[in-house]
Amino acid sequence: MNNLAITYEFIKQCKQSGARLGRVHTPHGVIDTPTFMPVGTQATVKTISPEELKEINAQIILSNTYHLFLRPGHEIVKKAGGLHKFMNWDRPILTDSGGFQVFSLSERRKISEEGVEFRSHLNGEKLFLSPEKAMEIQNALGPDIMMAFDECPPYPASYEYVKQSTERTSRWAERCLAAHQRKHDQALFAIVQGGMHEDLRVQSAKDLTSLDFPGYAIGGLSVGEPKHLMYEVLDYTVPHLPFDKPRYLMGVGSPDALVEGSIRGIDMFDCVLPTRIARNGTTMTSQGRLVVRNAKFAEDFGPLDPNCDCYTCRNYSRAYIRHLIKADETFGIRLTTYHNLYFLASLMKQIREAIMNDCLLDFRDQFFEQYGLHDNDKGF
Repeated sequence: MNNLAITYEFIKQCKQSGARLGRVHTPHGVIDTPTFMPVGTQATVKTISPEELKEINAQIILSNTYHLFLRPGHEIVKKAGGLHKFMNWDRPILTDSGGFQVFSLSERRKISEEGVEFRSHLNGEKLFLSPEKAMEIQNALGPDIMMAFDECPPYPASYEYVKQSTERTSRWAERCLAAHQRKHDQALFAIVQGGMHEDLRVQSAKDLTSLDFPGYAIGGLSVGEPKHLMYEVLDYTVPHLPFDKPRYLMGVGSPDALVEGSIRGIDMFDCVLPTRIARNGTTMTSQGRLVVRNAKFAEDFGPLDPNCDCYTCRNYSRAYIRHLIKADETFGIRLTTYHNLYFLASLMKQIREAIMNDCLLDFRDQFFEQYGLHDNDKGF
């Protein structure tokens, strides 16, 4: 490896689709791409242990700067030896910048060129987050990959608002680069914004790639726009990102979008979707979505997915899991969460195999047919 904290190794491009197979080399291990990153907002993936994440073969997990800044505080995590030691996870970690969470507090925040003033959702305390502060927090947390502080404009928003916001995100990215203290062992990714406007997306990509970050994310998607619009944005944005660096699509985790995003050259994805819906008794299966809490499964003693060999499907029935969820037993949520994360890890492995075999478009058609996805806007 060279002196960069992380490097991207290109392996193969699918002749049928243009999707790419690669590896991201990090200080805590190698990530096979395309990959899905489970979200561990508060230094834990809800209800799942690090040991179980390894069984599922999660290669990298994501934690949240905003939440860890509020509690326990980045200084405590630093004293513990960084996030890896604090949460007993020895594989790669990515932290987001906190920007998305702060900007979602629309009633509690005020944006300026300097940064964002906001009130904690926990106790109402007035706080301030700037590009420099976001770097200080993430340097203390110690992930392998950290994200530049950006603004995620809402959808829909006026062209003028998105333009001003995107230009400020580029200026903030430059400040993040200057404030980043651990370039030798932490990679800083920039985030391309621009809403649903091609000229703004292209300009954002040009501005940020000129600063030569080790990787690039595409933000501001999966915020309420129809799926076809998201794919359109990817179609005209990805070609403006460097081929020799990782590309990360933020906040996307529905099975159809993972397949479509991979086809468009994305390497990394993250989303709370699989864990969030699991807590409502909703699971992803090879035949499509299955809401196990529904009454029709009360006497169904088969597995969640007969085609799945995860711990949940090998050992427990739909009827039992439904009973646990209806009874508010945490074990039920653990089982559905484990299954959903395993399902997505398995899907990404199948996507990588299809790229290797030059047949990702065939795989997509077959998967969508089985999953019951005939309309890209239908989504999960």
